[in-house]
Amino acid sequence: MTDPVTNTTEEAPLEPNLPICDPHHHLWRRPDNPYLPDDFMRDASAGHRIVSSVAVECGAMYRETGPAELRPVGETEFLEGIAVENVRAENATTVAAAIVAYADLSLGDAVAAVLEAHLEASPTRLRGIRYSTMWDASDSFRSVPRPGLLRDGAVRKGVAHLQPLGLSFDAWLYHPQLPELVELARDFPDVPIILDHIGGPLGLGPYEGRREEVFQTWSNDITALSSCPNVVLKLGGVGSLRSGYDWHERTPGSGELAEAMRPYFEHCIEKFGAGRCMFESNFPVDRVSYSYAAIWNAFKIMARGYSVAERAALFHDTAAQTYRPA
Repeated sequence: MTDPVTNTTEEAPLEPNLPICDPHHHLWRRPDNPYLPDDFMRDASAGHRIVSSVAVECGAMYRETGPAELRPVGETEFLEGIAVENVRAENATTVAAAIVAYADLSLGDAVAAVLEAHLEASPTRLRGIRYSTMWDASDSFRSVPRPGLLRDGAVRKGVAHLQPLGLSFDAWLYHPQLPELVELARDFPDVPIILDHIGGPLGLGPYEGRREEVFQTWSNDITALSSCPNVVLKLGGVGSLRSGYDWHERTPGSGELAEAMRPYFEHCIEKFGAGRCMFESNFPVDRVSYSYAAIWNAFKIMARGYSVAERAALFHDTAAQTYRPA
């Protein structure tokens, strides 16, 4: 993951007292591109009321020695340390109140020891595992080495170890792969599954100029996925370059962002219900396209037509019920 030139928009926050749990952001200490709690707090201090956040793995801060399968535990140790320090500082925002880690689920049954190590590193905040399976034949996108991982027997053995340990599964894939997630969700109905970034509708390479066609395919598969009661959605992640917008080249305001995202998010909320949807920032990755203030304003604009209870779910309650922030 990279964070190119930051795109900022100075906007006053709408509804500044609305409580928000940001269920998806990253933290890392990279020499050329750090994004640490102070950086996140600078973004989050734009006037929106971010009461808690969920820190999601991003392949950073791994252990440098020891068995390869246990090295990702270093990221959990890093995030747990940040969370503990944040509590000590008594900040208004509880950063990393819940943690989503990485484990190589293709280890099959052997992943159990890795999951236990993550839980030992963060016994009160670890809530789930993200295992990214995004793949596309085009070289326009970052892809995992091979397609079809959610149908792989070893990966499925690994998934089976999550629910007994009280862990959820964060899925990250591209929109053509949504049928694979539908199969997984139906085959593992007891595993809570969270789909990141509305399933990654693509807008570059072979998908460029085909936004309406992509929307139809994506929306049909989202409808099918909504029949799986163990699945919830994160509404966000559209600021990545893969979406095919030109926002990284200019400074879009919240009104424009809301207009572009509305058809996708409204379809998700219609099919899943607000109680199974949550807005996410995906910062700092999406910072290339818009500011933290602008994207949360855009979410608030899109949510104007929903009830008080539905808005509470979209901005806070679904995330809190899913990840149970400490």
